[in-house]
Amino acid sequence: MYEYLIQGLLLGFAYVAPIGTQNIFVINTAIRKSRLKAYQVAFITIFFDISLALSCFSGVGALMERFNLLKMLVLLLGSIAVIYIGVGLVKQVPQIQSEETVDVDKSFMKIIWTCFAVTWLNPQAIIDGSLLLGGIRASLPVEMASYFILGVCLASFTWFTTLATIISALKSKFNVKVIRIINLICGA
Repeated sequence: MYEYLIQGLLLGFAYVAPIGTQNIFVINTAIRKSRLKAYQVAFITIFFDISLALSCFSGVGALMERFNLLKMLVLLLGSIAVIYIGVGLVKQVPQIQSEETVDVDKSFMKIIWTCFAVTWLNPQAIIDGSLLLGGIRASLPVEMASYFILGVCLASFTWFTTLATIISALKSKFNVKVIRIINLICGA
């Protein structure tokens, strides 16, 4: 039982760490906004990340393989969304502002939409999740599958809360040049 939980946790970190659009959204929020706003974004991202992981684990990949039009539509819309986010990051002029001068009253619905978009409209996340999580589920004993996916979910929770915490705590160390480099790398 614990073996599958730990396997899920380790694979979960490997699954969530390289998804750049999610990470950069959490990082940029933690740098520019209050810690409360950073955690708000992290928790909403966790919700969408876990919902995607559960869907991939349960067979969304098989559904996309069965319906080629659905697969093409997801890839097209996802590619447009990721390119739009990437271009926005590359064009963005970083600014270092204190919490008092940053508008932290961004619409809650806009935050939810952005967290949804960087997760569910990201072809990398969908393809990686479908292939990785869907493929691994086929190799797991049926009675151990729930422990494995629990580990994946714990990894998502741990990753994004830790990311928001560390970046929020160290945001005074980030200057315009560092933020610009992060945005260029993640945007590309």
